[in-house]
Amino acid sequence: MQKQPETYCDTLLGFTLPGRDVRGRLVRLDGVVNDVLRTHNYPAPITHLLSEALVLCSLMGGLLKGEGAQMTMQAQTKAGVVRLLVCDFRGGAMRGYADFDREALAGLGANPSLSALFGEGYLAITFETDTGLGVIERYQGIVPLEGDTLAEACEQYFKQSEQVPTLLRVASKSGQDGRVAAGMLVQHLADGEEGRERLHVRMEHPDWEHVEALSSTISHEELLDPDLSMEALVWRLFHEEDEIRIQVGEDLARGCRCSAAHYEAIIARFPKEEQDAMRNEAGVIEVDCAFCSRKYELNA
Repeated sequence: MQKQPETYCDTLLGFTLPGRDVRGRLVRLDGVVNDVLRTHNYPAPITHLLSEALVLCSLMGGLLKGEGAQMTMQAQTKAGVVRLLVCDFRGGAMRGYADFDREALAGLGANPSLSALFGEGYLAITFETDTGLGVIERYQGIVPLEGDTLAEACEQYFKQSEQVPTLLRVASKSGQDGRVAAGMLVQHLADGEEGRERLHVRMEHPDWEHVEALSSTISHEELLDPDLSMEALVWRLFHEEDEIRIQVGEDLARGCRCSAAHYEAIIARFPKEEQDAMRNEAGVIEVDCAFCSRKYELNA
């Protein structure tokens, strides 16, 4: 039997531990994260923050099933240095953007904390799935933006909004070839069931405590090691389990969905007087895409 190639970067890897009612996702972003970052000249703290957000978005978005399914993560505050951080995932296509006060950020030092960046902010996570009947089901959970990292805030989201015990680990670093970011998501599901609208689980369970303890041993170096396949990483953590099932997921890429037609459709919703007010001296409406920095000149 021919051996399947192993997975290293820019592809999701799913795994389950049937004997423990556990599922997980692993990802290592290389080309994707650099494609997103290079469209803006972000300073180091924002580069690190957005890299972490892209990893989390891919891990959580990778839980979705069905065409057209989308996951959006948005962190926002009224008075913080980072006014808005948003990432989304759809069918392996990812995009991300951060809006921040550059002058205020410069006064925070090299490694500002999450609370220093956002103040009293909140995290909104939205899942959209296509029922296949032309109906989009949408669910959103909002939690305070608390903890030392975005990963900790997302753990609280799953605990409070989904009632699913979840462990998230994220690592990120810059090198000569750009940035590499990676992460792991592990969840305990009641009776091994997936897809129920609400999972009634105990946050303390022997199987979960065992897997959580093993998962917590993963290091940043292991997550980021370009020579360590994600299959090998799963085996390193859980090789004593009776069964490990591996499933290679979607290939990931930067995927901004902006287009002239998209913006023309949005502008068409405004009254003619407001559309005229948007035009420059040449009679053109100029639009910049916040995600990819493309500029569109619309004559309609």
